Amino acid sequence: MLLTSEFLETVQQLSKPDKRHLVRILLSDLSEDRDILPEQDRTYPIWSQYNAFEAAETLLKALETENPV
Repeated sequence: MLLTSEFLETVQQLSKPDKRHLVRILLSDLSEDRDILPEQDRTYPIWSQYNAFEAAETLLKALETENPV
């Protein structure tokens, strides 16, 4: 078994198509693990930038502080 640093060095030397193939293999392997998959027939909240007024206000204040008009 390769050590983490050796593994990363090997992965960095791969071509882009080979890296994509490796990712597909890893994702396929992970998807077989039922513990990481969401439960079926259940809804999950998903954050969206829409209607995120508090976040927009915070960003606007930060921008105004950094670049006053």
